[in-house]
Amino acid sequence: MSNGDLNWITNFIWGIADDALRDLYVRGKYRDVILPMMVLRRLDAVLEPTKAEVLSMKANLDKAGITNQDAALRQAAGQAFYNTSLFALRDLRNRSSQAQLKADFEDFLDGFSPNVQEILENFEFRNQIAKLSKADVLGTLIEKFLDSSINLGPKPVLNGDGSARHPGLDNHAMGTIFEELVRQFNEANNEEAGQHWTPRDAVKLMAKLVFQPIADQIQSGTYLLYDGACGTGGMLTVAEETLKQLAEQHGKQVSTHLFGQEINGETYAIAKADLLIKGEGEEADNIVGGPQWSTLTNDAFPSKEFDFMLSNPPYGKSWKSDQERMGGKAGIRDPRFIIEHAGDPEYSLVTRSSDGQMLFLANLISKMKHNTPLGSRIASVHNGSSLFTGDAGSGESNVRRWIIENDWLEAIIALPLNMFYNTGIATYVWVLSNRKPGHRRGKVQLIDATAWSNPLRKNLGKKNCELSDTDIQHILDTFIAFKPSEHSRIYENNEFGYWKVTVDRPLRLSIDLSSAHRDCFRAACADLDEAPLANVVDRVALTAGDGPHRDFNLFMQWVATDAERHGVKLTAKRLKLLQTALAVRVEGAERVVRRIHKPGKVAADPLRGLFPVTIGGKAHVVEYEVDSELRDTETIPFKEPGGVEAFIRREVLPHAPDAWLDDDKTAIGYEISFTRYFYKPQTLRSLETIRADILALERETEGLMADIIGAAR
Repeated sequence: MSNGDLNWITNFIWGIADDALRDLYVRGKYRDVILPMMVLRRLDAVLEPTKAEVLSMKANLDKAGITNQDAALRQAAGQAFYNTSLFALRDLRNRSSQAQLKADFEDFLDGFSPNVQEILENFEFRNQIAKLSKADVLGTLIEKFLDSSINLGPKPVLNGDGSARHPGLDNHAMGTIFEELVRQFNEANNEEAGQHWTPRDAVKLMAKLVFQPIADQIQSGTYLLYDGACGTGGMLTVAEETLKQLAEQHGKQVSTHLFGQEINGETYAIAKADLLIKGEGEEADNIVGGPQWSTLTNDAFPSKEFDFMLSNPPYGKSWKSDQERMGGKAGIRDPRFIIEHAGDPEYSLVTRSSDGQMLFLANLISKMKHNTPLGSRIASVHNGSSLFTGDAGSGESNVRRWIIENDWLEAIIALPLNMFYNTGIATYVWVLSNRKPGHRRGKVQLIDATAWSNPLRKNLGKKNCELSDTDIQHILDTFIAFKPSEHSRIYENNEFGYWKVTVDRPLRLSIDLSSAHRDCFRAACADLDEAPLANVVDRVALTAGDGPHRDFNLFMQWVATDAERHGVKLTAKRLKLLQTALAVRVEGAERVVRRIHKPGKVAADPLRGLFPVTIGGKAHVVEYEVDSELRDTETIPFKEPGGVEAFIRREVLPHAPDAWLDDDKTAIGYEISFTRYFYKPQTLRSLETIRADILALERETEGLMADIIGAAR
């Protein structure tokens, strides 16, 4: 069947919507009726030749008392679905009343097999029947889908002389019509299209990036394809077509199994119906979805691994409700998101609750094959936040670190702006493989394809451009060439990593024993029933004398000695009270000692807060209290010459000689900045040009002030 014939049928069905539903539904809701009706007519037409066999089998099974009838009825139908109703769609024409038509139509629906029932349930099609019946439209719809002008069945419609009036629609042609209608309905409903449907040009690019680089390595056999946010299933079907075409070009024969999961009921129904319409009943059973099937909380394929995976996960969308069902951020134990990496047995990939797109990527990675020659290849499209959002140690950064340190990231491609239907933001395709070719190992390619597109004659929502076949080939050629250029950058993996280090400085305090401070201290002690501590301070003050800015460390030694002599225990609470009530932060004061190590027990290391001092003529190592108000952090790239220590000695110690690192707080992060790597500085205008512009403006305004003043007079 020619493309012209397919387009004619598509337009005819689109016309049914305009003719029958115009006064009953807003345009954006046509698909709620037309898509399920088209599915029903196609399935009905496919089942017509075996209708009698199915009814006979049903009667025999019932008579024998067999309850598990599904397999036998499928066999009788010769399909992966069946209908046990006494009615076919043709039997419902010319009913005498709307009530009878409604009852018989519902009986017809009830006769379908469970897999079709699930499709109808997620389409919520039964909710439309009362409205269609009341408006006397149900019969009109049935008549139009049975119109002799079109044939939605697999066998040709013949003329009286045996010639074909209408050719039969094979599964592929029927699937093409269905997908084209889905596309048109999505375009007519722009505000929702981008939520469930990735533009075909983007899907074609992703499929090419997954398969083309390893086309000559594909062997005859069976391959599993997966999409964890499959929407209407377009990525899976395009990927399947691409794989089979490439295999055929290389003289190989491949079979595929498609697997998908989708939380939106309607788009799940479309995906499943599309496969049933194409005659891929087993594949339809591998599409799982509906509101209870969130990929994050309810993995439909926990033990499966896949050869190829493509996905466009939701981004900028909260997954807070999923997080709560999983036990809250601290309670998540899903092995897809809490893994072992870098020596950490509970390495967390859990992202902030406002955006879960990186968890969808982690889900894909968890399903990689590691014991096959090709391993697994992934293409996943994300917005810019996946490149850089999240501090070191956050879930987003940990996902990036996990991917890059395992050397799975082949490339990231920046797509043109306004590529998608419901957003104009920047989008990026991530290409991952656990079988990188030798020349790619240890490296990541960044491709700036933002300028490679063609404008649309008419915007589709926010989509105002598309990737032509030439653009797709240009991107693919750049990817495969793997060479630096204006639009291609190649970096070692460690280019994107950094240490986030904590730099501490000592707390410097003096003791103020002036009467005002001591009065406040006595009042605090009275409130806390700490008279023994107040007495200790009074006795020490007699020795030390009143006045401000006393040495804090010496004062604390005196307090400790007096407290021990009088049996007063210096608890942490009491020490805190002394510090807050009597100490004052003074620049240049002595550093507050937190701990004194015995001679020879610890080696001095000032860079890490272990300072050498001499006490009583002996060498000791001391640690100082941290001044939290002076605490700072530094971000140090992995490629920093000399590493962390060299950076601190060069950039920090000249300005703060008493600073040190807290290694326990050092975190590793990864981020990727396209802006930095593809930055093109603007050439500054010369001083001569600027001067000439200023002089020209002055000449233009000469006499203007005089004119204004003259007018005012």
